[in-house]
Amino acid sequence: MPWDNVLAVALFTGLIGLAILIVLWPGEKHGKRLLERWGVPEPDAAEVALAVRYLKRRRLWYPWLYLAIPPVLDDTGPGSIITTLLVGGLIAELLAQRPSRTARREAVLAPRTLRDTVPVWALVLSGLASAAAIVRLAWTAQWTLLAAAVGTTAVCWVITALAVRRPAAGEPRADLALRRRSGRVAIGLGIAACAAIGWPAGNFGSLLAVVAGLAAFLAVTAPVKRQPAPA
Repeated sequence: MPWDNVLAVALFTGLIGLAILIVLWPGEKHGKRLLERWGVPEPDAAEVALAVRYLKRRRLWYPWLYLAIPPVLDDTGPGSIITTLLVGGLIAELLAQRPSRTARREAVLAPRTLRDTVPVWALVLSGLASAAAIVRLAWTAQWTLLAAAVGTTAVCWVITALAVRRPAAGEPRADLALRRRSGRVAIGLGIAACAAIGWPAGNFGSLLAVVAGLAAFLAVTAPVKRQPAPA
């Protein structure tokens, strides 16, 4: 892509990202709605504040990532959007690995496990989607797309692992809900991305793969009516 086109795309997507940030900048209503969606009924003020901080850590990066990623990928479509969401989630989880500055811990110290964060069926579905995409792309010698599928899968699983080992913060039920949200969204995005990457041709088979990937994403990230107990 010529440099002037790269600059134009970067400015355009950066403005889009800034507009999204302004519109979606989280407040108390956003934090409360997020916790209720992930199985925390009637969250208190401290839990809502934790959820708002969680959202800010992610949304703060979106304008800058929208500015940088589309020119790098030479793509302003769904691929750049998914990449932005994944990179933003990865940065947020890396920053969340820092221990809390408060002297008193409010969350339980019992270690979380992967099964506490993402259900087994979703992990299995992620593995199957990734394996199917990788095998098909290797068989058809589409090496660039193969690298994209492997990289996407790796980032999704790293985000999930970081969500599991994140230092405890806040009330246990809110802490666990936000971990589950991070893990499930990452795994769901990975499944949808692998379905789209693995079947890139514009035919009926690729359409079915995209629809199946979208359905899997919606199933993995479906609202939790009641927060289940840790396994």
